[in-house]
Order: sequence, then C-alpha cells, then structure tokens
Amino acid sequence: MNEPLSIKKVLTILYVTNQQKSTLFYQAILGTQPILNVPGMTEFTLAPDVTLGLMPNESIAKILLDKTPHPNTGNGIPRCELYIYVDDVTSAYKNATNCGAKLISEFMDRNWGDKTCYFADPDGHIIAFAQKLISLL
Repeated sequence: MNEPLSIKKVLTILYVTNQQKSTLFYQAILGTQPILNVPGMTEFTLAPDVTLGLMPNESIAKILLDKTPHPNTGNGIPRCELYIYVDDVTSAYKNATNCGAKLISEFMDRNWGDKTCYFADPDGHIIAFAQKLISLL
C-alpha cells in the first residue's frame, strides 16, 4: 500500500455556465464574499483549508481539449454534491430559499445521522446543508 498523501488544502472547482451569475448565487447562499474573483476563476473560503472555486465551462474546456466531453454537454445534470455542515440547518434552509436556490429535498432527519436539506445551483450542482443529529452514544 502507498503512503497516504499529505494534503494541505482542498480546492473544489465547479464548472459553471455563467461565472458572474454563479458568483452572485454563491455569495448570497454562503453569506460571504469571494477571496478571488477574476475572469476565469472565483474562489470562496468555506472553512480553514477548504475553498470552493467557480470556473466557466469555456475556460476548463481549453484545458481539457478533446480528451473529455465539453462541459456544456453536462449542464443541468447533477455532477457533484457540496455537502456542507452548518451550525443551524434551519437558517441555511431559509437563506437558500430566500436566495432563489432550487429546492430538491426539504430538510429532514436522515438515517445516516444528519438533518439535511438539498438544493440545486444555477448549473444543477447539488448543495446539501447538514447538521449532525444528537448522538445516542
């Protein structure tokens, strides 16, 4: 077995149709300003050493060339899920609803021990806000 990687930071990048629209959406739903917002990339700090990036489909297509299908062919199809633990899932739910996020599943107690609600962003990426239920242990 190989040695485990020494991971320093996690940067998750979502490919988006419209960088400006997605930036405004995530700014509202996360309640924070981007730490980087330049043509071709927007970044938000989610937690220490965890960053969310937004990259236009056309920008990543230049890197991927013809090695994969063009990102535009997957728009609206859930391609990832951001599962975000918060202190108050009810507040996160209300905020996401007020921001116009598309509700996928109301918040409820899930059998894996979380109270979770699911939304979709403008490109169909799934965002789950979760709060740990009180452990019986």
